[in-house]
Amino acid sequence: QEEVVESGGGSVQAGGSLRLSCTASKYSYDNACMGWFRQAPGKEREAVARTRTSDGTTYYADSVKGRFTISQGNAKNTLYLQMNSLKPEDAAMYYCAADPDPTCGVLSMFLTAYWGQGTKVTVSS
Repeated sequence: QEEVVESGGGSVQAGGSLRLSCTASKYSYDNACMGWFRQAPGKEREAVARTRTSDGTTYYADSVKGRFTISQGNAKNTLYLQMNSLKPEDAAMYYCAADPDPTCGVLSMFLTAYWGQGTKVTVSS
């Protein structure tokens, strides 16, 4: 069973930055999709950013475009999310998803990806 582990969450003031990290431990993700999702209390889990590992194509939610950047590490099973200009509405549990399916669709990731336990991001105004 794949193990996905996130780190880097924390508490910041509005306007601050955080960098999340994720590592998937067992499988190769040379041609796959990896992404970040988030879930705030009382809300559904939503896609934040995804990347197709084979060609670096990225997808962002409109709410984070221009503020968040998703990137891969040198190892294709490592993923980062640089979050700048954080807003109180960005506060949530952030989850990393590693999907062997390179389609990178949000629905397909919900169905077939491996998920981490999440890392909490708190943004104070």
